[in-house]
Amino acid sequence: MADSGQARRFAGRNLVIEERPGRACIDLRGDPNDARFARAVESVTDLRLPLEAGTCESGLLASILWLGPDQWLVSSDTQSGEALTASLRAALRGIASAVVDVSHARIVYAVGGSNARAVLAKGCSLDLHEREFPVGRCAQTLLAKVPILVHRASTEPTFEIHVARSFRDYAWAWLQAAASEYAAEAGAV
Repeated sequence: MADSGQARRFAGRNLVIEERPGRACIDLRGDPNDARFARAVESVTDLRLPLEAGTCESGLLASILWLGPDQWLVSSDTQSGEALTASLRAALRGIASAVVDVSHARIVYAVGGSNARAVLAKGCSLDLHEREFPVGRCAQTLLAKVPILVHRASTEPTFEIHVARSFRDYAWAWLQAAASEYAAEAGAV
């Protein structure tokens, strides 16, 4: 399926799945024990670096998702990938770090509503119940054999699913099929 340039959206009973185009996604690496590194990132994002596995910090400007002991994904709807990359690189000048804009390599799908967990459970082995996966958690896992980063963004619940762009069509088709029992309407908006 060719990219129509339109965001994809599926609305069903207690379920909405939508593509979130234009999301800035920056791969950030550095030493979390270096106070200068942590302060520089905070000066750009207004957020502290999450240091515990599977956690994230979210604010008005951005979210920072923990990917590894020295790796994070900085995500923003309010800034372009280019602008956020430039701001981080400027703040981190002279500090051992790597800042790479991966915005064009990623697609983000939001899966929300009371049936969101049921849909994701069809292809994801993680327990996404709020007791085990509360707001502010993230994890790298598989969804229908596709590597993803899943982030619980709200209590609604809303899960953000970060997928490599090369899996965009497959992931969308799988999400639609998994959600078909809740279908009210489907299509591009």
